[in-house]
Parts: sequence; structure tokens; C-alpha cells
Amino acid sequence: MQKKDYTFSTFNKYTENGIAKSLSENNPERKKPIFICVGSDLVLGDSLGPLVGTMLKKRNLQTYVYGTLNMPVTAKEVEYAKTYLKQMHPSSVIIAIDAAVGGADDVGLIRVLGKGLKPGLGVDKNLPVLGDLSIIGIVAAKSLQNYNLFNLTRLNLIFKMAEKITDGICDYLSDFYGAGQEKVCGA
Repeated sequence: MQKKDYTFSTFNKYTENGIAKSLSENNPERKKPIFICVGSDLVLGDSLGPLVGTMLKKRNLQTYVYGTLNMPVTAKEVEYAKTYLKQMHPSSVIIAIDAAVGGADDVGLIRVLGKGLKPGLGVDKNLPVLGDLSIIGIVAAKSLQNYNLFNLTRLNLIFKMAEKITDGICDYLSDFYGAGQEKVCGA
């Protein structure tokens, strides 16, 4: 079965449900999901991944989550993280989460992609693909000065995106593990 890409608006009330369904559809083998949240808390626009990781950790979910505000997985750790995840979770589906840049009309969109993440593209870094599936939040419009745009991104947008992604993942995990997970996800 071919994996698909999905796009949702941060401001749509059905986004969480869409994220959950798209993750489920892109994991038909029902492999145990592992999440790696890429980014840095030093640059506002790049903090989406670690913010999602922190929100997921606070929910005490029945899965591994790597990359939080306290312990981010930055570009420096991507190569090591890729090797580590393959060794520690060989039969799992790795879902990578990161901020991204896109067209001006795309800012505020959340994309669930049926492929791994290529971190650092928005700031012209050439890093290896990470994960089997990915979730990206488009936080700024692509330009020649993307690094500056990452610093001008609104915290409100990043926080709302992180909430939607976290709630969508939580809904996905509730379905994946069964109804017993719902109480934890409601936290």
C-alpha cells in the first residue's frame, strides 16, 4: 500500500481527527509508533518539534518520545538519532515532527507525510532523512532569509500547531492502543 500525504489547517476544528486518521492510514501494519521531535528552543520558529515533544511527554503516553524543550534533538544530533532509533526500535514506525517553511499561503498548515523528514531544508542544511512518516508545521514563508523568518514567527501560531499535533497524536494513540489510553490523553 502506498503511503499518502495529508494537509490540515491549524485553525480547523477537525484537524486533530485528520492527523489521527492519516497516521493510522500510513501505518497499516500497525507497527508501534515512536516519535522524534526535531528542533531547537533557541529559535522560536524551530521550536515546534520540541514543544510537541514536551506536550506529549506531559501526557505520559505508552510510547517513546524523543526531543523536548528540556532535551531537544537538534540538527547536530540527527545523524546519531537516526542510528539510535534504528538500533533501539527496529520494528517500530518512526514518526518525525519538525517546523518547516513553505509558500506564503501555506503558513499555518500542518502536513502529515507518508515519508521521513528531511530536517534543515528551510535553512539550507543537508541532513539525512529521519523517520518513516513525518508531521511538519509550516511556520513561515520561504525566502532568502529563512533563518530571520524563524525568529519572526508568532509564538501563538507555533503553540496552536503544537496543541493540534499533540491532540491528533493522542487521538491516534488512543485508537492504536485502545480506549484505555483515552484517560491519559485527556490530561
